[in-house]
Amino acid sequence: EKVVAKVEERPKYWIYGRNPAGGHLVHVTNVLDRLGVKHVGNDTDDWDLLWAHDYPFRKLDLYRLKPHQLVNHFPGSGFITNKVDLSTTDIKYIPKAFKLPSELEKFRKYAQENPSKRFVQKNNQHRHIQIKKIEEIDFSNNETFIQEYIDDPLLVDGYKFDIGVYTVITSIDPLRVYIYKGDILFRYCPAKYFPFDAENLDKYIVGDDYLPTWDVPALNPFYTKLGHGMKDSFDAYIRSTGRDPTTIWEQVEDAIRLAILKKEPLLAGILPRYASKRNFFEMMRFDLVVDNQLRVFLMEANMSPNLSSAHFKPNRLLYEQVIYNFLRLVGVGSDLRRESFRKRSTETEAMLSSLKNLVTDGNRCSEAPCLESCAPEECSLCVSCLNGADLKDLHTAYREHLNRGDMKRIFPVPKTDQSRRVDEAELSPKNRWMSRWFDEKCKVDTSYCY
Repeated sequence: EKVVAKVEERPKYWIYGRNPAGGHLVHVTNVLDRLGVKHVGNDTDDWDLLWAHDYPFRKLDLYRLKPHQLVNHFPGSGFITNKVDLSTTDIKYIPKAFKLPSELEKFRKYAQENPSKRFVQKNNQHRHIQIKKIEEIDFSNNETFIQEYIDDPLLVDGYKFDIGVYTVITSIDPLRVYIYKGDILFRYCPAKYFPFDAENLDKYIVGDDYLPTWDVPALNPFYTKLGHGMKDSFDAYIRSTGRDPTTIWEQVEDAIRLAILKKEPLLAGILPRYASKRNFFEMMRFDLVVDNQLRVFLMEANMSPNLSSAHFKPNRLLYEQVIYNFLRLVGVGSDLRRESFRKRSTETEAMLSSLKNLVTDGNRCSEAPCLESCAPEECSLCVSCLNGADLKDLHTAYREHLNRGDMKRIFPVPKTDQSRRVDEAELSPKNRWMSRWFDEKCKVDTSYCY
């Protein structure tokens, strides 16, 4: 009698975007395949993960997803990644910018008051950027905006550069944000900055043909001979000049955190239109520049950052480690055998996280006023005060903490980053609540403190 081997079912994903079979997502498909997630076509409702390279919410009906189905974008993420919206956000790390034509008079006044400052005209596609004299700016083009140019950039071996930080939002209201700390994408301009010439864009604009870390002479020994990554090579170089790179990374985290916090209410306002806010997560890349005083400036956020190493083969490791850590964090990568992302048996779910992993501060919760009432804010983490939605949030936060790998949580702000804490009064009730949970966990387990 012929024995037919049973085909083991696996979780399924499909890709949305122009040319989904193109090589630009080869590292995404490689990692998903290694994690046991199977690629299917777009002609089925039986899927677990939608990987959208293009923003999916305009063309696809994603309002009534099943609880186990995940999408790699949040509705409204364009509030963060739209170049004009981000550049005109009022936080200290973003260079002054003006929308055209609506803020033309404000720009003229600012330029008059700051005659030494230079400006670049930009559009949403991040193309045709160039320093322009005021008389050269096309003020009638309402697809563009004007932004102050950061003079006196920090140079490495004479080259200007930008920094790309992979950032993951796992939850909105309460907000949880992580950055990939395993490495940072460094891109150097192909021409040395001095002697400066505004007509030579290769001196100050990072394009597709940037200079990679391994081709910068001062960094090559760290990267090639000593085996360091891009960030560690850069840090070693900065220390060799007698400066401390820590100040850069503290500002980088602060800039990303404040930008997302500023936009979170806009995303939170859209999510009630969807069956659940728990179907979504987001990875974007924030691009920043540094000046010679080691001050950091946030330039843009990319919704679907390049993850293809076709142009620079050594970037494969960076991209695949970013994707792997990101998918582990959000639960797509799992140590458990499974046929789908659907909830497993009660025993399996409890093995991953149970009530005892979530509750905090038994003394406070066993005494007045928390014994009688949930009204005081300090009682909101007591088990008698937690509703079903609260428990779901805590289960997910706990599992993220266990699975974070090379991801660092930057919001809620870890206790060890005390100097960068956000004023509690400025946080939403849900964000205060989530921050307090991490702080309480930190008191009994130091791994929650950083």
